Amino acid sequence: MSLYRNTVWFLNGIQQYTRKGYEEACKSFEPKDLEVSAVGRHFMITGANSGIGRATAMVVAKKGGTVHMVCRNKGRAEEARAAIVNESGNTEVFIHIVDLSQTHKVSQFAENFKKQFSSLNVLINNAGCMLHKRELNAEGLEKNFATNIMGVYILTQTLIPLLQMSRDPRVITVSSGGMLVQKLRFDDLQSEKGSFDGLMVYAQNKRQQVVLTEQWAKANPLIHFSVMHPGWVDTPAVSSSMPEFHHMMGERLRTVEQGADTVVWLALSRVVSRMCSGQFFQDRQPVPTHLPLAWTHSSADEMQTFMNRLETIARAVQSLPHSNPDQE
Repeated sequence: MSLYRNTVWFLNGIQQYTRKGYEEACKSFEPKDLEVSAVGRHFMITGANSGIGRATAMVVAKKGGTVHMVCRNKGRAEEARAAIVNESGNTEVFIHIVDLSQTHKVSQFAENFKKQFSSLNVLINNAGCMLHKRELNAEGLEKNFATNIMGVYILTQTLIPLLQMSRDPRVITVSSGGMLVQKLRFDDLQSEKGSFDGLMVYAQNKRQQVVLTEQWAKANPLIHFSVMHPGWVDTPAVSSSMPEFHHMMGERLRTVEQGADTVVWLALSRVVSRMCSGQFFQDRQPVPTHLPLAWTHSSADEMQTFMNRLETIARAVQSLPHSNPDQE
């Protein structure tokens, strides 16, 4: 029965999450929501050199915001920064070189960022990966989990004190509708049990991001947390990690600007600050985190166990000796 529901969800979602789905949804958007200035506000965007992250950084820069691009590849980051500065006319765009799969370096970067900057208004957790073969990072963590969950967890947790001291603080995490077919697996965070399926591991990570957002919202009422699904978007990541899907969808995929629209709206719109924290969004609307009659719900105890295990891993990583962070 669950396979049937998953198939129905996928077939229905193809239309909903495509470019045509966005074009239909945007008819109800309120243009005034984004008629705002971001001058004086600091935005950190992970994975900002390409795809949704780059499109988001461009809009924020055009609105006058200070942009902190957290990227893995220095050359690509510099090329993206030059394009953003040239088109926006905003020179307040900074590069920080961090590989989110290297968990210890994420911790070092976040600690040093707090010392260097006195404000962070918006954190956008956009970077992610989908590896189809099980690999481990230097700390012995499975790399999908390290990048999509522990990197996000450590970066956000470390920066929460800085966010709390800033005006109208927000944390936005880019998830995926694929999480709808996954129930939280708090007892196999490293994907050690059974065969390794990179697509399902990614979907599980995206379910974990939804749970993280809900739990953070409860624990940190001064910060507005949200998580979102951008739809099926034509990004370099989709092209490289899901080549068959990318080829099959072709021009039906959303543009990166369309995929970034809800991220930008969650980061900038004044309307958002009046909405409940911890929600899952698609096309500027809060949507359910489970399918009807779904088997994917978790108990409060299971979600707390998940959070406790992340904290245990984070403490182990952060206890390692610090060296000079690889950033600029």
